[in-house]
Amino acid sequence: MNAPAEIPARKRFSDLTRDELVQWCGDRGEPAYRAEQIRKWMFAKRANSFDEMNDLPKSLRTALTEHFDLFTAKLVRHLVAKDRTEKLLLELGDGEVVECVLMREDDRRTICISTQVGCAMGCIFCASGMEGLKRNLSTGEILEQVLRLDRLLPSEERITNMVVMGIGEPLANLGALVPTLAVMTDKQGLGLGARRITVSTVGLPEKIREFARLGHQYHLAISLHAPNDELRNRLVPVNHRIGVNAIMAAADDYFSVTGRRVTYEYVLLSQLNDGPEQARELADLLKGRRAHVNLIPMNPVKELDLDEPVQPRTMEFRRILEEFGVAVTIRKRKGADIDAACGQLRLEHEHDRPVVSLDVSSPE
Repeated sequence: MNAPAEIPARKRFSDLTRDELVQWCGDRGEPAYRAEQIRKWMFAKRANSFDEMNDLPKSLRTALTEHFDLFTAKLVRHLVAKDRTEKLLLELGDGEVVECVLMREDDRRTICISTQVGCAMGCIFCASGMEGLKRNLSTGEILEQVLRLDRLLPSEERITNMVVMGIGEPLANLGALVPTLAVMTDKQGLGLGARRITVSTVGLPEKIREFARLGHQYHLAISLHAPNDELRNRLVPVNHRIGVNAIMAAADDYFSVTGRRVTYEYVLLSQLNDGPEQARELADLLKGRRAHVNLIPMNPVKELDLDEPVQPRTMEFRRILEEFGVAVTIRKRKGADIDAACGQLRLEHEHDRPVVSLDVSSPE
């Protein structure tokens, strides 16, 4: 008889697919339903150790403990804001750090996760890419963020929405993101509806089309930030290789394939892209398209000499868009007192400076 196939010791459990887990159980003489029991403990019952899985044979729990770690990242910081937004800074096995966020609002519990260590897109207003791109995250490293945030919720609450808007360009790491989304929407996983998941991208046309071809109802948000190439080249340097027209064409294809309205994120930067002329040009760009604009007053970053616009300019920008029939909202800022905008806490950590927070409590 052949010996059971061994998986390297101390593998991250969340990197394991369902099929791999079934195979692992089978190699140890366990029936396939054991894999579903284990996954239920992970995703529905929020187990923090294999020993908690008390409907499994003790020998199986011992084998799981010998081969896998439920969580491999080290919790470096856990901050809680006045509005109950929670942010985790996680140190990965190689010493790199990433952030993830839990946001509470009315009946929504939204998580925001990262897909890369750093970012290569170079947006001038964003802290995420100031140290450049280090590497992609694995599926397990992305899922671990989800599972840790899920365990911050009381037993009667569940994650209702997910936004892939943390550190990194999600579509540049589709290979790891797609399996993550599959677990999120799997009824034996987190059971989240695809329409409750938003993936944000700086606008990578061929990746947008590849994402559309998955055939799912995920919501797509494009970080546009400018209505023309001249301005966008300044704000989003990668645009030099792409161009606004190519992005819009890919967005049109996404809508054609999925039927899902595309959101255009627009970070408002004082005296740079927040004027009435930019608002009119943006409205003209979106004319005839089923689109939604999410205006985002800039989150101040100490290292950047950029400012958020004064409220009258923000409201005027919104008024002009609405005047031209464009659906628009202004994003409500969450967790401002704990540097909840993506990349800020990681940047503080990278520079080895203390995090300055106002009225922040640490959970027990």
